[in-house]
Amino acid sequence: MKHKNILFSILFLTVGICTYEVSEGKKREIISDSDWLLSLSDHKSTAVKSADNKDLIIQNGLLKRVFRLAPNVVCYDYTNMVTGQQLIRAVKPEARIQINGEWYDIGGLNGQKENAYFLPEWLDELTANTNSFKFEDYKIADLKPLLPWKADKWWATNTQAAKGKEVVFEYSAPKALLPGLKVKVHYAIYDGLPLLSKWITVDNQTGASIKINQIIHEQLAVVEEESAVVGDVQDMYKQHGIYVESNFAFNNAMRYHLSDQTTHWKRDTTYTSQVNYDLNTPALLEIYPEKGVGVELVAEEQLTSIRTWELLMDSYDRERRGLAIRKMYRTIAPWTTANPIFMHLVSKNDEQVKTAVDQCAQTGYEAVILSFGSHIDMEDTTAENIARWRNLADYAHQQGVKIGGYSLFSSRKISEKHDVINPKTGKTGGAFFDNAPCFGSEWGIAYSQKIKTFFKKTGFDIWENDGPYPGDQCASTTHPGHQGLDDSQWKQLAMQKDLYHWLNERGVYINAPDWYFLDGSNKIALGYREVNFALPRENQQLLNRQNIYDGTWEQTPAMGWGFVPLTAYHGGGPEAVLEPLADHLDDYKQLMMQYYGAGIQACYRGPRLYDTEETKETVVEVINWYKQYREILNADIIHLRRADGRDWDGIFHVNPNGEIKGLAMLYNPLKEAIKRKIKLPLYYTGAEENVKISQEGEATKNYELDRSYHVELEVEIPAEGYSWLAVE
Repeated sequence: MKHKNILFSILFLTVGICTYEVSEGKKREIISDSDWLLSLSDHKSTAVKSADNKDLIIQNGLLKRVFRLAPNVVCYDYTNMVTGQQLIRAVKPEARIQINGEWYDIGGLNGQKENAYFLPEWLDELTANTNSFKFEDYKIADLKPLLPWKADKWWATNTQAAKGKEVVFEYSAPKALLPGLKVKVHYAIYDGLPLLSKWITVDNQTGASIKINQIIHEQLAVVEEESAVVGDVQDMYKQHGIYVESNFAFNNAMRYHLSDQTTHWKRDTTYTSQVNYDLNTPALLEIYPEKGVGVELVAEEQLTSIRTWELLMDSYDRERRGLAIRKMYRTIAPWTTANPIFMHLVSKNDEQVKTAVDQCAQTGYEAVILSFGSHIDMEDTTAENIARWRNLADYAHQQGVKIGGYSLFSSRKISEKHDVINPKTGKTGGAFFDNAPCFGSEWGIAYSQKIKTFFKKTGFDIWENDGPYPGDQCASTTHPGHQGLDDSQWKQLAMQKDLYHWLNERGVYINAPDWYFLDGSNKIALGYREVNFALPRENQQLLNRQNIYDGTWEQTPAMGWGFVPLTAYHGGGPEAVLEPLADHLDDYKQLMMQYYGAGIQACYRGPRLYDTEETKETVVEVINWYKQYREILNADIIHLRRADGRDWDGIFHVNPNGEIKGLAMLYNPLKEAIKRKIKLPLYYTGAEENVKISQEGEATKNYELDRSYHVELEVEIPAEGYSWLAVE
């Protein structure tokens, strides 16, 4: 995409994509003449040998990673090709593995003396460790889908699997120590993003069982971005040139950075020329599970490590970094872009389910989920119960409506035999949810099978899983799913992943309250305080807009769900509830517009969607509007102004590749109508010179972008209401 010949000094100061000399009016290209967040260019991935056949180069025009192949594989170049930043300051092993209590390097070379930077001419002086796993061969193939998602079942903004290349380096163990043990180090590079993924597989061909205590599948000596003469590792500024996520994250925080269990920034004592006197600079990145692997790997068995994604950043701007992460998710986990319109039914009998299905069909809703407190029990796999829910699923499908249900796993006590055993006490209790069943117990294994049986035999479409495994270790030595404490976390999570993969492959939509997106879940909560829904409706509206604003920095609208209790929830008086809906129609519509205007599905929890014809017409009006603008409303959000109750607030959807380039939702919490001059940031719409903007579909006007890609316009917003702007 071509840009105007200006210097970006307002929108994002530190984006190292292209800059411009205003005085001369000439574009000065630094690295790339296009912004990968806007460009339709594929930035195709390649993996090729260097001209001298010494190196293997993985690159896509946005990032480059270079490996010397002999005398052992070592990565000595990791470049952000957008900014030109070199991330590597020292060479390290490709991975490390602890087997039967002993540590082994996989690949890597020794002998680097200066660790503040690395020069390629030093490579010939480095030597291989005789006790390291030795490189044998490599293979290159087209990238396979992360999961075999059934993409044709749901409305989604992306139904295509990511494209790119996978490179697999094959290693053999030191023959004198572990003959027959093979390790493969996998790299995936993605077309169109400065993104790599890495993981390893271990193949036990030793003829005997071995204990895999721990796997560090990534170790990078990364260039520090800040130096401090004194200070502790935990207190010092961490690397921002690289953003890391893994598929091993949990703690019910509803945010990745608080759920991550694998990213470790450490001190590197071999880096003796660093500024910090105590050598505490956190410039060594290691990726591994905090609690360890702890798995007994029997002969002929294979083990796959955690998988990590490394996204190279070109800015410190919060919005741009969030946009990069959101594009990563849309690409690598396309199921997270599915976003069905659903209600949350509280039911006591089958007739209420049929009534809710009818109302969904009549208003344009696409699914009904039987909420907690309803009369569904997915753990009941008797023929009678299966037949009952099969009939209701058939009824819903005949109406063009999908159906799902709620199931509780954790925060419940099953029994002393089946619950997680606290390693400190040797008894149940003290788990993350105080009491929780162990996935590796007989009950946990049966639970997984019951869920599979229920979905297979009923044809249900959605699983709302409350309180899935949150990382509890279990000290039981009698549970059949794990041997003891060491492997309990790893084995339980593996069982949960298996269940999610099974459901995802069949197109079952998964709502889960933890960060399992990279293993098949579709949606997580935005984050909220449940008792807030007992507050007056006016408070709920403003708090919900704050939740939307805060919860969409690093996740797309489709990845989050909100909450609208139609009936009493966590207490509260008449001022807190929406039922009877006809008596609170303005508040009902306002809440719907806030969520649908953000592209976010809320759990409209209650017995019905409408109670009168007027209520029905209001619901239909909102859903029709949402479907008309669905593409742009599911696009990225640019954050305009957070709700504070003192003045207007709003968000702005942008899509440079859509017919509608932007849609702003603006809110007025005040009790009188207001007129405000609002600056819309249009850079991420892809617009360069002129746009057409209409307010609520009326009176389209032409606007010229200023030198920072903004337009300023005056907008009137009704008292305690909203307005919206469409950009073409």
